[in-house]
Amino acid sequence: MSFNLKRVVPNHSSPDFNPSSHLLFNPIPSPLPPPPLSPATMAAFTNLILKPPTTIHSTTKLHIFSHYNPKLQSFFPTKPKPHNHKPPLFITKATSGAATKTDSSGAGAAKTNKEEDKVQHIHTVAEFEAALRDAKQKLVVVEFAARNSKQSSEIYPFMVNLSRTCNDVVFLLVLGDESDEMTEFFKREKIEKVPHFNFYKNMEKIHEEEGIGPDRLAGDVLYYGDSHSGVAQLHNREDVEKLIADHKEDNKLIVLDVGLKHCGPCVKVYPTVVKLSKQMETVVFARMNGDENNSCMQFLKDMDVVEVPTFLFIRDGEIGGRYVGSGKGELIGEILRYQGVRVTY
Repeated sequence: MSFNLKRVVPNHSSPDFNPSSHLLFNPIPSPLPPPPLSPATMAAFTNLILKPPTTIHSTTKLHIFSHYNPKLQSFFPTKPKPHNHKPPLFITKATSGAATKTDSSGAGAAKTNKEEDKVQHIHTVAEFEAALRDAKQKLVVVEFAARNSKQSSEIYPFMVNLSRTCNDVVFLLVLGDESDEMTEFFKREKIEKVPHFNFYKNMEKIHEEEGIGPDRLAGDVLYYGDSHSGVAQLHNREDVEKLIADHKEDNKLIVLDVGLKHCGPCVKVYPTVVKLSKQMETVVFARMNGDENNSCMQFLKDMDVVEVPTFLFIRDGEIGGRYVGSGKGELIGEILRYQGVRVTY
């Protein structure tokens, strides 16, 4: 089955053309303008717009590994070492706050709960490679950190919390100042500042970030590891045509998020797309990464997509318009517009 998916040419003389907001669509014929939104409805849509949380922007250079700060050591799990004396009591800030004594066998490090253990502490290069291999097709998020880094200590509890909720994602922690082997491993991976995050799938690095905060980390994990949200994942043109055919009769608006794997604005806006997919039951949300394969890249060329993220608005097998950008409010406004709601900017 084939559909007439064509780019809509902007009409500069049309009152609906708005170049400042990167809009490219045909005006929707409407004999009578729809009534304005009630205060209750407007408040509900306003709540859809996410408030950007505070992020951590500063970074720490790794050349200060030799300056050890014992106050930050307890933030990370430590490699068990043999002792002839009774092991000390450790307190990990990332847990609930209560310390747990080690058993009588002298295992070395304090016990952590099962949720905490979801972040695997890597001590050797062999362990790192084995963890990537065992993860198979799962997303692997690796934090390259240092004990003496305040920023590493601040971001680590957030990664622990993500590990508790993202069951399909593997989280690894690598400390560059733990041993000479790990220091050399950092040099091999060209890690110069911490915290540094690498993202892997099928043992291949697909993305990396440096000095990011909790909001960006959560967005990256969702963008590269999402597989269970209400956003349909499309991998070729055939998937697009099938999605359109599935919603031919119900006349639902399809919002297709077109992006790339290594696209900061695409990552930034994706949590909003996921949230909208859960709250707008009359709209179908889908996503395609143009650089996933040749079929996806050809689809982008056919649709004349030259900037990402680009959101295509499709109904009845026709592209009615598009929005280019990562503005949360603008995206919501355009979706409402194509739902027949009068929106003013």
